[in-house]
Parts: sequence; C-alpha cells; structure tokens
Amino acid sequence: MDKIYTTLNKVIEALLAVIFGLLVIDVVWQVVSRYVVGQSSSFTEEFARFSLIWLTVLGAAHINGSKDGHLSMDFLLTKLPEEKKIKRQKIIQIMMAVFALVIMVIGGGNLVYITLSLGQTSSALQVPLGFVYAIVPVSGLIIIFFSYYNIKKLNF
Repeated sequence: MDKIYTTLNKVIEALLAVIFGLLVIDVVWQVVSRYVVGQSSSFTEEFARFSLIWLTVLGAAHINGSKDGHLSMDFLLTKLPEEKKIKRQKIIQIMMAVFALVIMVIGGGNLVYITLSLGQTSSALQVPLGFVYAIVPVSGLIIIFFSYYNIKKLNF
C-alpha cells in the first residue's frame, strides 16, 4: 500500500505542476493578447476557470494525502493526550472519507452524469462540461484512499 501511496502522490504532484504551468501560460497569453495584440483571446478566460477548478479540487486531495493536512483548527487536538489524539484523528479521517463519498463521489458523479447526458458543452472551448466536473468524483476517491491510508498509518 505504501508503493501505491507514493506513486499516487507523485502522479498528483506532476499533474498539479502541469496544470499550474498551463494556467500561468494561459493567463500570460491573455494579458499579452489583450494589451499587446489588442484583441483578447476567446478561450483564455474559460481555460483559466477550468484549470483553476482542477487545480483546487485535486490540490485538496493532494494535501489530504501528502501532508495529512486539511482545513482544521487543531488547537484542542494538540492539547489532548496521545491516545485520545490518535482516536480523534481517526474520527476526523472517517468523517472526511464519508464526506468525500457522499458529496464528492456520489454527488459529483451525478453531476458528471447529468451534464454528459444533457450534452452540455462550454461556450468557447466546446468541451463537454462533464469532463471538467469529472475531477470532483476522482478527487473524492483519492481522498477516500488517503483517509484509509492515514487511518492505517495511525494504527502502527
């Protein structure tokens, strides 16, 4: 399981770096085309929005896995004795996995299914919106895997 964990982390890190690089190139091109060329490109704003969605949602999954970090206030957690701290961290990981399953995997999967079945496409890039939203259930599955891994790590 450690090999899957490290491989998945490296793949996500590389994908995040590529998405971020494309986002920077896109925004630079948008500025250059608007102020130097005098005509704004039609696709740059939409591509920036879609890549920011992917960067944010996939980045949240990566932070949960690689740093065992998430949005939390851990002041009270750090004050607990070690055995209660481990129990509380397991509860937190279980709650994160349940959230990821219900909201991201099931809800996001329904969103992807509906947008693909309705044939919704983006206006400038003509990309099916289901492909853009597909990162939500994928990231949910990644969060569930990382939560399971973090719980197993707490047992040892």
